[in-house]
Amino acid sequence: MKKQIVLITGLLLLGAMSCVNQYETLLRSTDYDLKFRKAIEYFEAKRYSRSQPLLEQLKMVYRGTVRDDTLQFYLGLSNYHLNDFVKAEDNFKQFVDIFPRSPFTKTARYLRLDCLYQNTYRYELDQQPSHTAIAAIEEFLYDYPRSEYEEVCRKMLDDLYNRLDRKAFESAKLYYTIEDYKAATHALKETLKNNPESRYREDVLYYIVAANYHYANNSIPAMQRERFLNVIDEYYNFISEYPDSEYRKEVDNMFRKAQNFTARHNNKE
Repeated sequence: MKKQIVLITGLLLLGAMSCVNQYETLLRSTDYDLKFRKAIEYFEAKRYSRSQPLLEQLKMVYRGTVRDDTLQFYLGLSNYHLNDFVKAEDNFKQFVDIFPRSPFTKTARYLRLDCLYQNTYRYELDQQPSHTAIAAIEEFLYDYPRSEYEEVCRKMLDDLYNRLDRKAFESAKLYYTIEDYKAATHALKETLKNNPESRYREDVLYYIVAANYHYANNSIPAMQRERFLNVIDEYYNFISEYPDSEYRKEVDNMFRKAQNFTARHNNKE
């Protein structure tokens, strides 16, 4: 039994070595037609790590020929399936620039968008790649308004815009976290000025009330009345938009304390 296992193992190793040797021979070959056929065969068999090097070798060989768009499209697809989204994005971008009317162009444009999307970062990090992806996706949707890719493109946009909104909100909120309440108020208001439709608008308005409250509470007595009046103003701004907010109990409490302070101050006057 052990001898049979050793024999089978040996035969498998020889077969694997033979396949490797055949592939290495193919890589060194100048039979470009054979290379092209094998590259497509490997791709269709989902052996992308074998199709990609062959297609890369043939890229210049078939430049300007009838096989050019097919080869370059499959090269991009191979890199895409290998999760090399940087290379694949460059492949698809070049493809669209060179072959704007190819049958593969719409798919290449969509896959380029997906590569750009895959190369974006979490909201805490640099969002320039998100801006690049958003611009490309919106251009695609404008050019292909009812394509089969519309739904997934809109989901990408929703996710990317959410990252931008959260990045802006969290950056402004940081001043509140470190208890720089004056800077927090300014930064939070700038967030809404730059993007009034932020999906974090409720949170931003809440932290504006809270920042004003803490700023007034920690101020010198001579400045407190004026600053508590700001709290009252911001409270009304908040509840006019979000009367049923989960923050309502907290802002109501801040409002009552601000009112009590200003009422006492008025009585002393």
